[in-house]
Amino acid sequence: MADVPTVLFVCVHNAGRSQMAAALLAHHAAGAVEVRSAGSEPADAVNPAVREVMAELGIDLSAESPKGLTTDTVEASDVVITMGCGDACPIFPGKRYLDWDLTDPAGKTMEEIRPIRDDIDGRVRSLLTELVPSPIH
Repeated sequence: MADVPTVLFVCVHNAGRSQMAAALLAHHAAGAVEVRSAGSEPADAVNPAVREVMAELGIDLSAESPKGLTTDTVEASDVVITMGCGDACPIFPGKRYLDWDLTDPAGKTMEEIRPIRDDIDGRVRSLLTELVPSPIH
C-alpha cells in the first residue's frame, strides 16, 4: 500500500475518548497511519484527567485541543471511528465506519479512566494490525 491510511476518531466533545484513541494510534503507528480526531460538539479543552492518564504512558496531550467535526475531515479519511457522536457524523460511500461503544470519561476519576484508556489501547492495536499488516516497532 503506497498511501498512508487516514483514521478519524469522533466523539461528542473531542476531549476524552477520541483524543486518547488518536494519541495511542499515532504513538503505535509511528507515522504509518495519519491520525485525526474531532467532536460533534467540541469542548473548550481536553479533559485534564485524560491528559494525566495518557501522561502515565508517556504520551503528552498538553498541546492538543478539541476540534470540530467537518464534512471535509470525514471525506478525507479512510476509516471513521465513532464513539458516541450519534447521527452527527456524515456518511460517505467507500469509507469504513466503526462504532466503538466506550464509556465517556467526562466527570470520571483517573482510576475510572484508566480502564477506558486500556480498552481503547487494545482496540487501537488491533486496528493497526488490520491497517498496517507488517510489524511496526
